[in-house]
Amino acid sequence: MRKEKLAAGGVGAGTTYSMGLNLLLLVAMVATNILSLYHLSSSHRLFSSPTSPPLPLSSSDQAPEHLLRQLHTIRATISHLSHLHTHPSDTSSSSPPPPPELLLLSRLSAISSACASHPTLLRQYMNYTPFSPCPTSSSSLAESLLLRGCHPLPRRRCFSLLPTSNPSSLSNTQDPNFFSVRSTLDLSVPQLLRLARISGAAPINLALDVAGGSGSLAAALRRASNTTVLTTTLNLGHPFSQTAASRGFVPLHSPLQSRFPVQDGVLDLVRTGHAVNRWIPIPVLEFLVYDVDRVLRPGGLLWIDHFFCKGVDLDPVYRPLVSRLGYRTIKWAVGDKTDAGGVKNREVYLTALLQKPFAA
Repeated sequence: MRKEKLAAGGVGAGTTYSMGLNLLLLVAMVATNILSLYHLSSSHRLFSSPTSPPLPLSSSDQAPEHLLRQLHTIRATISHLSHLHTHPSDTSSSSPPPPPELLLLSRLSAISSACASHPTLLRQYMNYTPFSPCPTSSSSLAESLLLRGCHPLPRRRCFSLLPTSNPSSLSNTQDPNFFSVRSTLDLSVPQLLRLARISGAAPINLALDVAGGSGSLAAALRRASNTTVLTTTLNLGHPFSQTAASRGFVPLHSPLQSRFPVQDGVLDLVRTGHAVNRWIPIPVLEFLVYDVDRVLRPGGLLWIDHFFCKGVDLDPVYRPLVSRLGYRTIKWAVGDKTDAGGVKNREVYLTALLQKPFAA
């Protein structure tokens, strides 16, 4: 009851404050109009005839100095009140500025944003026919709202769209990169488990596969070492999500800008897939790798799998980004990206296995 009263009091105070600002703005605007009218009526810039030149002003014809000062003061007050009306929280100039990291993150990702902050998208998302199939634009609208902090999404009374393919037909497919090695860029599951034992990172009981696709790594690790793998997708409605689910894995939707839905220091392994690459802005990558550090336990492994970038950017840009973590390098392999896009842009692949330091 007491909390409800306090909340009601807060709402009432906010409403009273807003009404007070509106009243002050109205009074200031009326005063400005009156003084402006007085200033014009007291001026003798009158024409003797439509064709005659204006009479020169004498010092006594000019508006009194104190009226000009009042007019200037009222105009400044209106400007200040308008700012307060637009930014009601800026009532104290003594409050410290926001931390730079908070300012940077707010430009990259919505922080605690309400769905009501994006009314156009929200109206589009909720504009549907009840008890009928959901609109085909639902996935893109939901993605846009989630990226802007609208989470959880509002419930709707419509039928979600069914996947276009049968996930069971793909449930047994395997990624050969996890079972065989064709180049130094590949890291098979048996190699991973052996390196984990040598480095003291074993056993790998709980892992996170960022952009894990159809869950091939999760299936391989479960079979080889009974590892539980959380598989994330970067897009809503990705067809691989149904495949991962058919294999018995829970596909999590986790955009790159969002914090991993995992507690601190509980994972033995985090792998980043092909979707994590040079097209992601550097600040977003920095927040990503430090969130990886947050969820990894001491001694845990970060597996960067086939990350690609321009060759000229690898050492000056991406190597320092990874080195700042202070992790031990177990594997670091670089090779040319030989497809058409890779040759055109002179891109390279990076596969790395890094170990978070053990607690002192």
